[in-house]
Amino acid sequence: MWSLSAADDRLSQAEAMARENPELVVAAAVVALVALVGAYVLFRARRTPGVRFRRLLAEHDEIVVLMHPNPDPDAMSAALGVASLAEQLDVDAAVQYPGQIRHQENRAFRTVLDLDLEPIEHVSDLAAESVVLVDHNEPRGFAGANGVLPLAVVDHHPGDGAGEAFTDVRTDYGATASVVAEYFQQNDATPVPPDKHASETDSDLTLPTDTATGLLYGILTDTKHLTVGASEPDFAAAAYVYPGVDQDRLDRIANPAVDAEVLEVKARAIAGRRIEGSFAVADIGGVNNVDAIPQAADELIQLEGVSAVVVIGERDGTVHLSGRSRDDRVHMGNAIDSVLSDRDNGSGGGHSRMGGGTIAPTIDPTGDEEPETIDRDALADDLFRAMAGDV
Repeated sequence: MWSLSAADDRLSQAEAMARENPELVVAAAVVALVALVGAYVLFRARRTPGVRFRRLLAEHDEIVVLMHPNPDPDAMSAALGVASLAEQLDVDAAVQYPGQIRHQENRAFRTVLDLDLEPIEHVSDLAAESVVLVDHNEPRGFAGANGVLPLAVVDHHPGDGAGEAFTDVRTDYGATASVVAEYFQQNDATPVPPDKHASETDSDLTLPTDTATGLLYGILTDTKHLTVGASEPDFAAAAYVYPGVDQDRLDRIANPAVDAEVLEVKARAIAGRRIEGSFAVADIGGVNNVDAIPQAADELIQLEGVSAVVVIGERDGTVHLSGRSRDDRVHMGNAIDSVLSDRDNGSGGGHSRMGGGTIAPTIDPTGDEEPETIDRDALADDLFRAMAGDV
């Protein structure tokens, strides 16, 4: 029978042992502390990125969701998603971007979903100090960009950029929109069908119809309708957002009117293409709409017998390149980067299936000399060699 006196004897024996062996007490305390820290680390590790991101947003009164220059549907939909999540947490969110929104589908995306997107040209134009980068991991495209330390980065492109408090770069995902869709799902947000209102759901957080529609379109465009570069999470994200998608608005975004110049540029690219083996390079000359260049590349890669293509165009002295590949031997982003990195004012990169870059004009600050002319034939030769792996 356990008695009070027996308990006192055990306690006295423990106290005596502690006095005689103080090092055991210290060791036990260390073990307990390590166990406690380990449990906390395990708890943190089990917390999903979506939950951690939501809690980070909730710590701020206002944020800027910053897209890359000339944002595409993946960037715009990811930004829309982050802003929607922030606003449901009573956080003011401004969505900003450098450059322009020119592609007809991009303009339709903005108009149909009635997005409030603000252009910026200088770091002083940022609407808040806390910046969340989406669909790129290093600020660029505006004066003072290299001085911006983002609070958070959400992306699927390779790169060295990171957020001060949060970084989620998943290069195995086909779209940043898929990552943002997961954030909603991990926070138990309920997709709101187009014929219902958010107030009709029992969830604290919702996935609004316009956000669901945008996210699905972002996933579809960056994965060529889930056929190129798509991973299992992209399919899962598309399935999750689908109940909230407005099919009518999705169709209006996907099928906008096509600019006449785009059709003309595509025709020039097809007619003037240069072929070597299964590779093609087309120099379309001057253009008013530089977004016609990647659209021409999309058209050329569909030609029978063509496995990789680069289209070259020029506007206001800057040479623009856009490449596509469906050849496992050709990493298009690396191929364009290898060619442009050797040229003054050249920069390029991208994914294995899609890449691009520019060569800015070299201008004499004294104004005494004309800008240096770029040898476009030599540029095409170098692109062929890069696609063939001869770099």
